[in-house]
Amino acid sequence: MKKNTAVLLIHCPDQKGIVRAVTDFLYLNNGNIVYLDQHTDRSCGQFFMRIAWEIDAFQISREKIGEYFDTLIGKKFEMVWKLSFSDQKKRMAIFVTKLSHCLYDILYRFHSKEWNMEIPMIISNHENLKPLADQFGIPFYHFPITKETKAAQEEKQLKLLKENNIDLIVLARYMQIVSGNFISHYPFKIINIHHSFLPAFIGSKPYHAAHKRGVKIIGATSHYVTEDLDAGPIIEQGITHVTHKEDVADFVRQGKDIEKIVLSKGISKDLEHKILVYNNRTVVFD
Repeated sequence: MKKNTAVLLIHCPDQKGIVRAVTDFLYLNNGNIVYLDQHTDRSCGQFFMRIAWEIDAFQISREKIGEYFDTLIGKKFEMVWKLSFSDQKKRMAIFVTKLSHCLYDILYRFHSKEWNMEIPMIISNHENLKPLADQFGIPFYHFPITKETKAAQEEKQLKLLKENNIDLIVLARYMQIVSGNFISHYPFKIINIHHSFLPAFIGSKPYHAAHKRGVKIIGATSHYVTEDLDAGPIIEQGITHVTHKEDVADFVRQGKDIEKIVLSKGISKDLEHKILVYNNRTVVFD
């Protein structure tokens, strides 16, 4: 069995002594480092780091680690940091509309215990996928949305999310634009998936338009949601090559395959605390 670990995600102005200071802090407090990776972006002068260590024998209680680290290391190097623990399960809400391929993939991975997390709810603006939620024993909440009711329904959704201590929201082909007010409650905690034909092929039938144009690559992008539509920090991308021999149905089928894989990879990276966001870009650690 894997031992409990703590994970620190750090970014700060690049300077000498950062790695030594962090590793000395862990070594002097009996922390056994099991992962360390770092990156320096010279274009913006920023240093990025992910470090994980076993905490069973760590001399600082987990409740005090953040306080000690910030006092001894963080403030000195002007760090922005986040501390997480492997035994803390994130609580994820899934938003869907009618398409089921991404939801099926997520629920399979959850049911097979591939991910250390909880799914307290599935939220939708339609009732089509309620039988699937019932099949997996997950509460399903229906919030029908029109232009006139959107703001009020989002307030109800936010209330439900807060009551259930949701840490992460996944838009699994949720065909609604989430408002800026909604996003402000969960900054960089909402993951979306979309086909990568944007912005060349917009509208409700991008695969038809792409097929008509004779594209040679189909792709998908998972990203954090910001107020700039489909322009948030990218987490994961994937592609497959297509030819003139394939029809629109082939495009759609292959597109769905890529979408569910890319979305699940993005979720995995978030759950494993491997993503740092800086200036609308991500540093994604292996």
